[in-house]
Amino acid sequence: MFTSPRPHRHDVLIAVTGLAGGLTLWAAGPHTQGGRVLGGHGAALVPLAVTAALELLRRTRPRTALALGTLALIADRFTTGSLATVLMYTDLMYAAVVYGSPAAARRIPVTAFLVTVAVTIGLLAWFRRPEALLLGVVTGLVSFAPALTGVSVRNHREAAEAAGLRADRTGLLAETDRARAVAAERSRMARELHDVVANHLSAIAIHSTAALSIDDPATSRDALGVIRRNSVDGLAEMRRLIGLLRESGAAGPPSAVPALSSLDSLVEQAGANSASSGLTVTLEDRREGAAPLPVPVELAAYRIVQEALTNALKHAAPGPVTVRLEHAREVLTVEVSSVLGDRPALRAPGSGAGLVGMRERVALLRGTVEAGPEPRGDGAENWTVRAELPVGEGM
Repeated sequence: MFTSPRPHRHDVLIAVTGLAGGLTLWAAGPHTQGGRVLGGHGAALVPLAVTAALELLRRTRPRTALALGTLALIADRFTTGSLATVLMYTDLMYAAVVYGSPAAARRIPVTAFLVTVAVTIGLLAWFRRPEALLLGVVTGLVSFAPALTGVSVRNHREAAEAAGLRADRTGLLAETDRARAVAAERSRMARELHDVVANHLSAIAIHSTAALSIDDPATSRDALGVIRRNSVDGLAEMRRLIGLLRESGAAGPPSAVPALSSLDSLVEQAGANSASSGLTVTLEDRREGAAPLPVPVELAAYRIVQEALTNALKHAAPGPVTVRLEHAREVLTVEVSSVLGDRPALRAPGSGAGLVGMRERVALLRGTVEAGPEPRGDGAENWTVRAELPVGEGM
């Protein structure tokens, strides 16, 4: 069973006020015209009551209210007339534009304008007097003016709704960007933690296993020395990283960020850690002048070398481990190669997160990274990690 929606309380207030005002004017005696065709002075109450009742539909059935209101206004012209009826009709015209469909909002003002022009021309042709223009103006004030006002109000309302939607969309995009930024920051922190901890813990794991497995005081003493050195260095690295994470609002990159200038120390430390495994680590810096590079590039290159040396310590067969740096054509090439093959030395298990971190770092700089076996001249194979990092303006 269909039930019509209840009238809005404002519509009820308008209807009651309009009816009360019309009854007051009727009781006081003033009316809008002298001649009348239908009934006596009380006939004007019928269009008044109908128009007041239609005010209850101004928001829920605007087109129906306007159509019936037009008929009531025409009927009012055949009575002594009531100003309240005319005023309530202008409100029905306004409401039909504001609350009606978009098509009705476009058509009603045009129709009202054409009716105003037609009435003005018709009255001029009928009366042939300039005073007929005043009736045309009144017709425009009753029909076209409220319709035009309704168009303006509707446009402002739609603009406000569009602005609200844009604000909601902007808020959603901002929240999405914030979530992406948080995810990116978590990934960066994960890479930093892995790169900082993995190198030292791998050395500690390997040498502690050797100290427990080999019953030799000298070997155990050397292993414990390596373990202590890596424990102290790892703790210092962790404290440095925690300090960086606590910093906020610092201008420029922190000075404690690892750079290629300290790569020789990293290589020296890796050589000391892997000496018992039969690995010899060397650095070949083929850069001309070794000028400072952008901080993100230097940090990525340092971490790539660090991770590659950690993997060599865990997996490489005895032999040379070579770190090469080359800067040509606005590209920094970082290469770490080690002997591929099984070795009897004990290894620490790896999870593969280091290679993932390498690829993420290189991808952020729009570079490339490759890792895999390469043939050597003596028939053996090397495991080579090679990264190319752009260092130009467009990086």
